[in-house]
Amino acid sequence: MFKYIPLTEDDKLKMLNEIGVKSIDNLFDDIPYDLKLNRKLYLESSKSEMEICQKLKDLSKENITTEEMTCFLGAGAYDHYIPSLIKHVTSRSEFYTAYTPYQGEISQGTLQVIFEFQSMISELTGMDISNASMYDGATASVEGCLMAINSSKNKKKILVSKAINPEIMEVIKTYMRFNEIEVIEIDYDKVSGRTDADSLKAYIDKESACVLIQNPNFFGVIEEMEDIETITHENKAMLVMNVNPISLGILKPPGEIGADIAVGEAQPLGNPLNFGGPYLGFISTKSKNVRKLPGRIVGETVDLEGKRAYVLTLQAREQHIRRGKATSNICSNQALNALAATVYMATMGYKGLKEVANQCIQKSNYTYNELIKTGKYKKVFTGEFFNEFVLKSKYNTDLINDSLIKENIIGGYNLENKYNELKNCSLYCVTEKRSKDEIDNLVNTISNMSFDNSEEKFKTMGDI
Repeated sequence: MFKYIPLTEDDKLKMLNEIGVKSIDNLFDDIPYDLKLNRKLYLESSKSEMEICQKLKDLSKENITTEEMTCFLGAGAYDHYIPSLIKHVTSRSEFYTAYTPYQGEISQGTLQVIFEFQSMISELTGMDISNASMYDGATASVEGCLMAINSSKNKKKILVSKAINPEIMEVIKTYMRFNEIEVIEIDYDKVSGRTDADSLKAYIDKESACVLIQNPNFFGVIEEMEDIETITHENKAMLVMNVNPISLGILKPPGEIGADIAVGEAQPLGNPLNFGGPYLGFISTKSKNVRKLPGRIVGETVDLEGKRAYVLTLQAREQHIRRGKATSNICSNQALNALAATVYMATMGYKGLKEVANQCIQKSNYTYNELIKTGKYKKVFTGEFFNEFVLKSKYNTDLINDSLIKENIIGGYNLENKYNELKNCSLYCVTEKRSKDEIDNLVNTISNMSFDNSEEKFKTMGDI
């Protein structure tokens, strides 16, 4: 695979002659003149491979990454350690493509990868079956709710916890608005930080298709699911759980809790932060719901010689069946990202995943307690947490984070951006990747911060 493929004028002419067209503009003759730009694009002249490489390097240097900064930011994307083995596999030319293979003649190797991904996600979530992945955790959450609606003889109402990632909530509202589905937000308890079961009980009824809960929730708090599961199923609604796959190394999986559908973002499974993507979502469910799953499913069988083989088993999207009968318009299985997740799960195994989860809990609790000892923060919620936690300062979170950046530290997420009631509250994340020295450096940096009322900004003691 070549990194740089030039396109010369001679190449263009040959292709145009081959298809019987005089110019590239003729390819767009069907577009009305008044809808066209009708001028040249403001682009630089063509450059050599060496010039292009240098330009891209210069642009990349303008980014600040977690290679240079210590990251305590989570809120949906997580800085976990990625074993070197993953890149060795995902960089192989037979896998490394932006195109998602989906035709019947797909290679056995790729089919096996997808099958293994589905199997591991099913085992991780405690569910019967999983599909070949989704775009990301947000769309997976939407598809889980749409599955429940389609399985409920088209009930027109869903309930979603306010303690879910607010960006996921926005995506859900967008999808449901155009599907004419009412979205009811269930409040969270201001003391524990968990979804309020009494609020759920007050709003749910027999016309509710599903309840969507994130666990651990957006505040990092581990939900108490027993009452929520009971209330949901007593009202003949489905329970959809959005879960952090790393947390399943130590927390009870959705299948054991009684969830009908499990969804989530698989970025923590061996996929880098990548400045926000591409990521991959996952969705798994009980076998009775298999025909409502979006996308497609790879199955295992034997060929004419009795050898193990893999095939596309269920294909319920619009490329394969009549559009009106498609369960979703999802057109991708994020194959390369799913490969990375598969290699990660295979590399870590049960013990490795449990160790990562344990370290997340231990290191986040250590950080939590040490930050409170500084006197600059106080507790917000009483609920136990996994790898994220909320702390409140008397100072603005953005000012704190600006000072931390100067010390090469990426601070916590400013919750006031999405929750007005959480003024000056930060959502910190600590993964297994953070060392004790890095954590202590964060604590010491915050401990040494002072606030100058006249300048309205934080200063570290070294700046004074």
